[in-house]
Amino acid sequence: MTEQNVRELVYRSCLALDREDFDGFLALCDPALHYVVTAYSPEIRKEMTWMEQDLAGMKALLAMVPQHLRRTGSLHRHVSVYQVEAPASDGTIGALSSFLVTHTALDGGSRLFAVGHYHDRIAATGGRHLLKTRRAHLETRDLGIGLHIPI
Repeated sequence: MTEQNVRELVYRSCLALDREDFDGFLALCDPALHYVVTAYSPEIRKEMTWMEQDLAGMKALLAMVPQHLRRTGSLHRHVSVYQVEAPASDGTIGALSSFLVTHTALDGGSRLFAVGHYHDRIAATGGRHLLKTRRAHLETRDLGIGLHIPI
C-alpha cells in the first residue's frame, strides 16, 4: 500500500460525499467500516459522539437521505492529508487529514460550515484500498439545523 493510494482514497471519499454519490462512497468502504463523528465539549470537559455507524448503518442512513428534511444548497469538502503512517501490525495504514466544509446556498453565497480532522485507518483488501475506520473530529460544534449526510 503506497502513500499515494492512501491519499487518493481520502480524496475520493470526500469527492463522493460532495457529489452525494453514496454508492460510490460505500464502494470505498471496508465491510468492517466504523464511522464516527466526535467533538470535544469544553463545557462538560468530555468528548461527545455525534454519530457512530458500521457499514450496514451507514448504508441505511444514506438510503434515507432522499426522505430527509434537508439543508438546501451543497457542501464541499476541502481536505489536506497531513500524515500517512507506516503499516500497523494488522496491515492497516493510518492517515491524518484536516478538512474544511463549505456550504453554498441556492442563492450562490458560500460560508464556512465545519472544520475538523479525519483520523482514518485504511485496509488493503483484494488489491484495493478501503476505508476501514474514520473518526471525523469536529472543532466546529454548532452546525445549525443539522446535516443530512456524514461529514
